[in-house]
Amino acid sequence: MALVVLPEGVQISGSIGGTVWSHNRYGAYKRNRSVPVNPNTDRQVQIRNFIKALTIAWQLTLTQDQRDAWDLYAANVSWKNSLGQDVHLTGLNHYVRSNVPVLRCALTRIDDAPDIFDLAAAELALAGTASEAGQTVDTSFDNTQAWANETGGFQQFAMGIPQNAAIKFFGGPWRMLGCTLGDDETPPASPTQRPAQWPIAEGQRIWIHSRIGRADGRLSEFARVNFLCAA
Repeated sequence: MALVVLPEGVQISGSIGGTVWSHNRYGAYKRNRSVPVNPNTDRQVQIRNFIKALTIAWQLTLTQDQRDAWDLYAANVSWKNSLGQDVHLTGLNHYVRSNVPVLRCALTRIDDAPDIFDLAAAELALAGTASEAGQTVDTSFDNTQAWANETGGFQQFAMGIPQNAAIKFFGGPWRMLGCTLGDDETPPASPTQRPAQWPIAEGQRIWIHSRIGRADGRLSEFARVNFLCAA
């Protein structure tokens, strides 16, 4: 579905018929719509199963008070749409959005809505390095932040498919590198080293992104950084 702002400075985002409208740093553009191939990978199936399970839990497991609390959270927390406008998601949207990363990190589903009306703070100190020799990616973060010092908090990291060094725009695909879990006694050490999700070579540009989850169910927006792979 396309989003359209009229009449001043016509802004459109999304698809209309066979045309896709979007924008980048140089302004708005349109292109022919293409139907992506759906390979039904194990990763895709896992995410779909999580969303399905969470939707069923919303309908059959949560109490009405719990659903009302997620709706209240959603009504008080704004979200940026693809045009940069402030909008509000539904309670179900936030419940699923918050809990998919929780389940991917093998943590316990959070059914009670946050009672603090904001998103978790994104990682400001995100940095990374990669090694062709080791075929590894290191992710650095600030382990003094609240998520790292509470049991149930986490930071989930993902790696983008490697690109030529000259490529400066990247929209995916991404594969999960792993989750770093918070602890209320001993925060996790930084950096964390994990195997690269694709073969990497010296000089390639590597993207990583992360998002932070708090023990109360708040989830941050993405933090993103890119760098060149070392030998």
